[in-house]
Amino acid sequence: MKAIRNIFEKTKPYVQKGAKYHWLHSVHDGFFTLFFVQKDTSKSGTHIKDYLDLKRTMAVVVFALVPALLMGIYNTGYQHYKAIGELATTGFFDICLFGLIKVVPFIIVSYVVGLGIEFVFAQYRGHEIQEGFLVSGFLIPLIMPVNTPLWMVAVATAFAVVFAKEVFGGTGMNIWNPALVARAFLFFAYPSHMSGDSVWISLKDTDKVVDGFTGATPMALAAAGTPDYSVMDAFIGLIPGSIGETSALAILIGAIILIVTGIGSWKIMVSTVAGGLFMGFLLQTFAVNEFMAIPAWHHLVLGGFAFGAIFMATDPVSAAQTSKGKYIYGFLVGVLAILIRVVNPAYPEGMMLAILLMNTFAPLIDYYVVEGNIKKRLKRATANA
Repeated sequence: MKAIRNIFEKTKPYVQKGAKYHWLHSVHDGFFTLFFVQKDTSKSGTHIKDYLDLKRTMAVVVFALVPALLMGIYNTGYQHYKAIGELATTGFFDICLFGLIKVVPFIIVSYVVGLGIEFVFAQYRGHEIQEGFLVSGFLIPLIMPVNTPLWMVAVATAFAVVFAKEVFGGTGMNIWNPALVARAFLFFAYPSHMSGDSVWISLKDTDKVVDGFTGATPMALAAAGTPDYSVMDAFIGLIPGSIGETSALAILIGAIILIVTGIGSWKIMVSTVAGGLFMGFLLQTFAVNEFMAIPAWHHLVLGGFAFGAIFMATDPVSAAQTSKGKYIYGFLVGVLAILIRVVNPAYPEGMMLAILLMNTFAPLIDYYVVEGNIKKRLKRATANA
């Protein structure tokens, strides 16, 4: 690490204000602070107690996403070879290699496009590069179908960074989760590439697809009343779906990491699950179609519910901030997600829309929670006067 630090120290004078490459100052500073803590000290009072800055916080979230990524890589190859009838004769490493070749370009495109835009905005404003995209750049590939064209990933990433983040002032100012905005953009701009049977499984460059193949997600099959999956497969992640959303087990490991480190809000996670179960049991009680009749807890391992509850709804910027508000916010996310996916047969998934909607109302929830607390304090003060 000392050698890397020396490289940064030697190149630092060339990117300072007035130097030949001053326009690369934000890029240089961004990569330096990714590896090291700044040596600068505060010239006034400070409340910083340790080294856990925003970059390190974001790094923990990325680490928590790794199990979902690894399972997504394996499942991509698994679904491909299963679809062409070669799963039984294909080894573990060949399955992983195929998934790696398909998934890694998504991550590269997301980071190159997103960070490129971040660098431009940071240099233009004369600010340091903001750390929020370290997580968003990792989330965007994980919530995409594996057959999404890379140029669409690039366009969606650019749209999310510019219109869901930078126009609001950058990290910490956005009102919606940027990764979900990227998915929403693709869903409404290119619906044919975000729905249908074949988009969830990579079948390009092969002529071995069996006749009658269907790559529909278990969500779509459940909505049609013809599920062909086991709950254990859904829990492990051996089902078609977006790259990082299929494995509830991998997502649960990530949740444990976030809770133990204190990075993710367990209140939002628990209340989201509670809201989903509540609506699931309610609809199951008054079921009028096959989708309503499935056990409420099955919803937790289908579609993007688990991934959204752990990694999307808990976004500290766009979620509710007050303690009581987090419970209300999470519960409503769970309720709306199941309500949308079950009641609307044309859209057998609801987590994306539910979270974006509650992102919009999160400030209002916090406002009324704070107002209610103020009224209780005033009432208590008056009674004791």
